Amino acid sequence: MAIVTLPNGRRLDIEVTGPVDGITLLFLHGTPSTVLQLRAMRQAAQVRGLRLVTYSRPGYARSTRDPGRAVVSCVPDIAAVLDHVEAARCLVAGWSGGGPHALAAGAGLPDRVAGVLSVASVGPSDAPDLEFLAGMGEGNIEEFGAAARGEAVLRAALEPMAAGLAAGDAAGLLAEIGSVMSEVDRAVMPGEFGADVAAGLADAVSSGVDGWLDDDLAFLKPWGFALSDLDVPVFLWQGDEDLMVPAAHGRWLAGELPHAVPHLITGEGHLSILRNSIGTMLDELMTAL
Repeated sequence: MAIVTLPNGRRLDIEVTGPVDGITLLFLHGTPSTVLQLRAMRQAAQVRGLRLVTYSRPGYARSTRDPGRAVVSCVPDIAAVLDHVEAARCLVAGWSGGGPHALAAGAGLPDRVAGVLSVASVGPSDAPDLEFLAGMGEGNIEEFGAAARGEAVLRAALEPMAAGLAAGDAAGLLAEIGSVMSEVDRAVMPGEFGADVAAGLADAVSSGVDGWLDDDLAFLKPWGFALSDLDVPVFLWQGDEDLMVPAAHGRWLAGELPHAVPHLITGEGHLSILRNSIGTMLDELMTAL
């Protein structure tokens, strides 16, 4: 891993793996998580000759906080990461809380982003025809309810949860956020994938809850860009057994994105959809090149 220092002095924690001359795949992590790369994603990228780049959003792990950030605030950060790895053109993927940020990159960097993969992305909370909380598990309803009441209330809610995630093991993860994990998601937790998810959550809270908090607050205010601004293909994947980001979010995004290629998959959840289809997702994303 390395640190990128931005012009304003903030620092971003980044990791780069794969061939130096490979097409860059920028993968944007979920909420909460960090730069730590999923081994399944790394392996799938390397098989396809892609150079995998990840970074921790502000406030997570070793990345400097950017208080009050909006979703669109990621665009200059992503441009700086791409400059650092000397990628004039790239593919962008975002999972869960990384989804809105991937869409922001597609809208804000049209000359650099060839295509976007959005996996189980949350939709805008202010969309009049999307019931943002409907179908979410109890834990997420409580978390976003706290976020709606402001930073102090949200911080008080997240800090006890962070203590439960800090151990970095799948059992602790199930105990802490089990209310938002469907049976199909629980089934993929044993083994390497679950270990990587748990490690990312532990790293996310290793320096506190600022990144997690700022993500949640950003999701509850205008994202700062219009979905209609995306003039690149968006390959959108969503499972119908997702209790973290319900299927209605995927259906709504599919109807709003001008170049959406939707995959609304029966029998998949928030975690399982990425684990089970990652290779297919990347093969499709590469058609945007």
